[in-house]
Amino acid sequence: MGHASLKKGKALDGLLGALAEVYPGAATLADPRTAHFVVDGHHLVSRRVVPGVTLEVSEQGERLVADLVVAQGTRVEAPIHSCIGFLGRHGAQQIALRLRLEPGADAALIAHCLFPGAEAGSHVMEAEIDVGAGAELRYNEGHYHGRSGGMSVRPRLQVRLGAGARYRSDFSLTQGTVGTLALEQRIEAGENAVAEISARIFGRASDAIRIRDALVLAGRGSRGRIKTRIALCGDARADVVGVTRGRAEGVRGHMDCLELVRERAVARAEPIIEVSHPLAKVTHEAAIGTVDQNQLETLMAHGLSPDEAIDLIVTGILR
Repeated sequence: MGHASLKKGKALDGLLGALAEVYPGAATLADPRTAHFVVDGHHLVSRRVVPGVTLEVSEQGERLVADLVVAQGTRVEAPIHSCIGFLGRHGAQQIALRLRLEPGADAALIAHCLFPGAEAGSHVMEAEIDVGAGAELRYNEGHYHGRSGGMSVRPRLQVRLGAGARYRSDFSLTQGTVGTLALEQRIEAGENAVAEISARIFGRASDAIRIRDALVLAGRGSRGRIKTRIALCGDARADVVGVTRGRAEGVRGHMDCLELVRERAVARAEPIIEVSHPLAKVTHEAAIGTVDQNQLETLMAHGLSPDEAIDLIVTGILR
């Protein structure tokens, strides 16, 4: 085995080992029925495809580009996995993902972003996602940025939904520290398409979180929801902007933002609604506050300490 192969093998083992510590289903990537790709820095270290799924990955200087396509009418039984990150204390990563589900396809993608030992580093991800007519995509993105608070992470997603398509996404970062996070998503829904977008984040110490979700209900009868759950403690900061635009007859949209603050943390939420058709309807609700005192007292009456009770409440919000 050559030096390059040994290096890739070591990187693969390291990333999968880190994944196993935060994701109970890590062993799934070894299943031959599971399509996957694993990236260390800007280098592809493992890939597997299954029938109906094509994957092209190219290293373009300091940038890695992945093109993933699920063929028309294909139902991918096991979720596709991506594991992207780096193991060193310092690093910079740029990823471009182009994901296309052809009409009638059905798939789930679980994306893991891991920087377990990072003291100072950056990750930039630009994703273009096309979900064809009548297709369905379930997209879960889980992050772990280590415990130093030195990562700067900027995921940006552009999603287009064809007629009757369904898209459900969940972004989670609840273990370790966040560092600096700037998450942007823009989803445009065609006729009778459905989009459900959620984010769950726990900010600690001096973490800085910025989220901007934009949902454009462009097609007649399209529907969508933006749901955000954030817990903050220490000196963490969060700035959440949710935008929903209703542009066609019969569209329905809703935004739901809940931020829990403790200690010196600061949270801000800004819902923006724009309706440009008389038969469109968009609603919103937002709440920012501390731990509910009644919940806290009830849990303490059952024998939990104040810290244990608060941890349980926060866990419930972020579940």
